[in-house]
Amino acid sequence: MRIIGGKLKNKKINFPKNIKTRPLKDNVRENIFNILLHSNIIDINFESINVLDLYAGSGSFGIECLSRGASNVIFVEKDLNALINLKKNINNINLSKNSKIISKDINLFFNDINLKDNKKFNIIFFDPPYTDKSFINYLKVIKEKDLLDKKHILIIHREVKSNDNLEGYLNIIENRIYGRSQIFFGRIF
Repeated sequence: MRIIGGKLKNKKINFPKNIKTRPLKDNVRENIFNILLHSNIIDINFESINVLDLYAGSGSFGIECLSRGASNVIFVEKDLNALINLKKNINNINLSKNSKIISKDINLFFNDINLKDNKKFNIIFFDPPYTDKSFINYLKVIKEKDLLDKKHILIIHREVKSNDNLEGYLNIIENRIYGRSQIFFGRIF
């Protein structure tokens, strides 16, 4: 795996080689960033944004954001193997001053989050295990806790066959399919 664009383009990203985590493929990540950068519907300027990378794995999404100018990325991951690779990636690319790694279950993270320490998020990226449906509950929590900047986008990576019902939680503005991956771009109502 590698960084697709920005100041760190072509730098290597380590990822865990186990069946618990699946890395976000380079071509899918590239397509996500092409949409973020070139869509007439999505208004995100990567300079000085705050990003929340949930179920971060090796951190490829958040690292890509940092490479393109994001001010701050919070990575949330609980899997030990993924955390080892995530920490290596952040240290190898010298991104620790703009990164915060939180080693917690997503539920505990949302229970403990305090925005006094952080600015509101411009991008929240969800990449839960395909069998996990509980992530939908966190869309409501994000709204209740007022975690989003006025100019925001939520991106959710799912398997095509997952049949998630996001209506009522998310205003979907773009939906793309790349092989087995389905990507939703949306805003909280």
